[in-house]
Amino acid sequence: MQTAQRIIWLASYPKSGNTWTRSFLANYFAPKGGELDINSLRQFTTGDVRQDFFDRAAGRPFHASDFDEWLLVRPKALRLIALSKPHHHFVKTHSRIERIGHIDLIPPEVTAAAIYIIRNPFDVAQSYARHLATDLDEAIDRMLDRRAMNFGPTMICEVLGSWETHVQSWVNAVGLPLHVMRYEDMAGDPERAFRGLLSFLRAPVNDGQLRRAIRGSSFDQLRKQEEKAGFVERPPGMERFFSKGKAGSWRDDLAPSHVARLREAFLPTIVKWYPELVEETASFAAGK
Repeated sequence: MQTAQRIIWLASYPKSGNTWTRSFLANYFAPKGGELDINSLRQFTTGDVRQDFFDRAAGRPFHASDFDEWLLVRPKALRLIALSKPHHHFVKTHSRIERIGHIDLIPPEVTAAAIYIIRNPFDVAQSYARHLATDLDEAIDRMLDRRAMNFGPTMICEVLGSWETHVQSWVNAVGLPLHVMRYEDMAGDPERAFRGLLSFLRAPVNDGQLRRAIRGSSFDQLRKQEEKAGFVERPPGMERFFSKGKAGSWRDDLAPSHVARLREAFLPTIVKWYPELVEETASFAAGK
């Protein structure tokens, strides 16, 4: 049987820097002078919710009647994605790692490695509210929901869980070659963050190429591209996909009550991954 362990997952909870990471990788590995814009990312990376792969897996135009039907087709669709290129390649996912019955959402048999991008939940909340075209309280409700899922128009699903269970499912995965990147480190020192990513991928690091890829995938550059040509991945009803992009905007966007809810729900994971925010968010939540 032909081996299918070719997928390098680009995994994240929504609004955590997945598109930025994909854009950097596309720009870094593009032929010289062949920088890719945001609407060309599909030429370089794919995703686990691609309709065409589910159509092929089902042998018909795929439209699931329920979650169980989608779940049964997913393993075959992922194998087709894995075999769609002859070598390792990047596949975006917002799904958590979970075994449902006898089916793995992230099957080891198609998986080579994973890159997990984590962003602090306080910044995620406002960005996710814009993404969902809803208010902060509803977005936070969704971030706290351990059973949260996203369904596309043909019932192709992303199994999210809560922000915390999503993070834990990936960072605690046993036997998975994994590189974790914090959005805040990517924003604060992109050269160091992306150099570390290339090291994990065992890719040669060319300093000039690295800096060009960072410039080509900067938030300002991505926003300009969206303003000029739109972005095919922008959800209906969302005014802009690339809005702020800076780390720490929660200080201006969130009320103490929002910070308190997120902090109370996710404190163990915040302590582990964002120890620098523990005291500040406690004071903020208390209105100090």
